[in-house]
Amino acid sequence: MKKLALYVASVLLIVGCANGQPKGMAVLPKPAAGEAVATFGSGCFWASQEAMSELKGVNKVIAGYAGGNTANPTYEEVSTRTTDHAETVQVYYNPKVITYATLAEAFLSAHDPTTLNRQGPDVGTDYRSIAFYRNASEKATLESAIKKMNDSKHYPNPVVTQVVPFKVFYPAEKYHQGYYRTNGDSNPYIAAVSTPKVLKMRKAMAAYLKPEFK
Repeated sequence: MKKLALYVASVLLIVGCANGQPKGMAVLPKPAAGEAVATFGSGCFWASQEAMSELKGVNKVIAGYAGGNTANPTYEEVSTRTTDHAETVQVYYNPKVITYATLAEAFLSAHDPTTLNRQGPDVGTDYRSIAFYRNASEKATLESAIKKMNDSKHYPNPVVTQVVPFKVFYPAEKYHQGYYRTNGDSNPYIAAVSTPKVLKMRKAMAAYLKPEFK
């Protein structure tokens, strides 16, 4: 069984969030009037984009890269782990409908924030758990959410999520945007890795889901 598990994991790594199809970068939208923006990294952005987009008050979610030093990185460059970027999502939301604190809770619930530089079969700093704050209030909110999760013993191990100031977000390639919905039926990685993360978030954040996802 162990050999089988290792084989399955290796296959998922090949067909999973390491799918290089250079088709140009997505355009980063500007926030609309009244919109706020939040940025999180929780492993492969296919699942993260879908999970966050299912929350009431979230208008759009863009998959991309943040936390590193290379300008306008490609997926291939980020995958080499020389850019220090993590796969991230940028969330455009209505703060009158959903709060930053709720987004932080959803972020921590949609992945395992206790595994260092790893989410399931995806291993490396580009898959690290990382949250970006834009002001002191957001930093305090993130730190409070992490403390609450640690104090509750929700996970057997402590949260290792990086909490860092936001600098810049680069949108990923066009083919990554909405990948979960457009390729879920044809990609075994989605069924084996991404969908369990989305379902995990739905269960934890049931009260905040858009009607069609309840």
